[in-house]
Amino acid sequence: MKVTQEKLPASQIGLEIEITPEITKQTYEQVIKNLASTANIPGFRKGKVPRQILLQQLGTTRIKAAALEELIQDGIEKAVKQEDIKAIGQPQLRSDFEELIKNYQPGQPLTFSAAVDVEPEIELEKYTGLQAKAEEIKYDPARVDEVLDQERQKLGTLIPVEGRAAQIGDTAVLDFKGVLAKAEGEDESAEPTPIPGGEASDFQVELYEDRFIPGFVVGIVGMNPGETKEISAQFPDPYANEELAGKPAVFTVTLKEIKEKELPELDDDFAQEVSDFDTLAELRASLEERYQKEAEQKTKTNQQEALLAELLKQVKVDLPGTLIEQEVDAMLTQTAIRLSQQGLDVRKLFTQDIISQLRARSRDEAIERLQRSLALREISKRESLQVTDAEIQARVTELIQEYPDEEVDEDRLRSVVENELATDKIMDWLLEHSTVELVPEGSLSTPDEEAEAEAESTAETSEAAATEGE
Repeated sequence: MKVTQEKLPASQIGLEIEITPEITKQTYEQVIKNLASTANIPGFRKGKVPRQILLQQLGTTRIKAAALEELIQDGIEKAVKQEDIKAIGQPQLRSDFEELIKNYQPGQPLTFSAAVDVEPEIELEKYTGLQAKAEEIKYDPARVDEVLDQERQKLGTLIPVEGRAAQIGDTAVLDFKGVLAKAEGEDESAEPTPIPGGEASDFQVELYEDRFIPGFVVGIVGMNPGETKEISAQFPDPYANEELAGKPAVFTVTLKEIKEKELPELDDDFAQEVSDFDTLAELRASLEERYQKEAEQKTKTNQQEALLAELLKQVKVDLPGTLIEQEVDAMLTQTAIRLSQQGLDVRKLFTQDIISQLRARSRDEAIERLQRSLALREISKRESLQVTDAEIQARVTELIQEYPDEEVDEDRLRSVVENELATDKIMDWLLEHSTVELVPEGSLSTPDEEAEAEAESTAETSEAAATEGE
């Protein structure tokens, strides 16, 4: 078999493959023999259909097509093996199949073109002496007080309050009934429109503005038990019930009782209640250490991200379609697993249209992830940065001991650990051989990024003390 190679864009190898006359004839005859043994033709038993009748009934085009499919598949497999090509993904036929059928003559040479994806060659113009800027995340001692206060709030008990008006932070017990406010020019004698679900008795609400629609809580502040008052409020826009979005409302509210939260003392007993520590000082020290390490890790992550962004500017790589599609598949799988763990029905969420949209939106990120991983792998190769079996096993053992009740696939865990340790080793090497200037937190972030970071910080803070107690 004669094979000619050519280099194509997107890390593909083009193959022109010539099949010998003997093989084209032999394959054609074998296809006829196979069809004769399986074809159902009236008046003939299977395997006893005369050749000419078979050709008339099935048609030469169909038989040629079947023979060509075998010749092409077998030809590509043998060509890849013969040329020792490290192919990835499925090969592609470059010749027009209809033209091949027209030109195919059993017993004559057959030439066709195909292409296979191969691992890309990566060019790194520079990977040492890189310069970048990264935000430094500093430890904020106030976070410890925030966590302790949240835990105190959880343990607080409500006690009735007498002799004063309602104020922010109280818990109010009330009856209320809401109607939509009349628009200007509307008939004053007409009955107001009740708000669906806008009525309750002995309703208990914490008096914080974000606990209800805007205006409601503010209207309650200053009321005394037994007092009835009309409070104007307005539904936000957007709102869950679109029919109410942005509309003004009037609530008739009767305040029945005021309660305030009595918080436990911030002492050693409190520490023992919310954690495994015996003293408040130990709990504080543990939280401080946790947040200091967290700030250091976030700073290091910022340094690594800044450095990787600079590294990508030095990368030239022609990515094959197979790798990109595989990376997109991996990203969608990760998303599906995460959503499933949150209790969502992934099969309902991931319709064909949604999957198509997600694949399109994920493509750029997939390309960047591949460029990063290939660049790091190339640096590892050039600088001989390897992770030892002992390092991997030590980390695997550590993780298994941390989660003794979890069922762990040790082979899979080992693979994940090996990848993480290798990446850490390469990134540490890059940081040692580059310059990353630390700048104040927020100086490089966009407003959207700052809002996202604040939301993440709030979520982490609310869970911190619980984690300390585990």
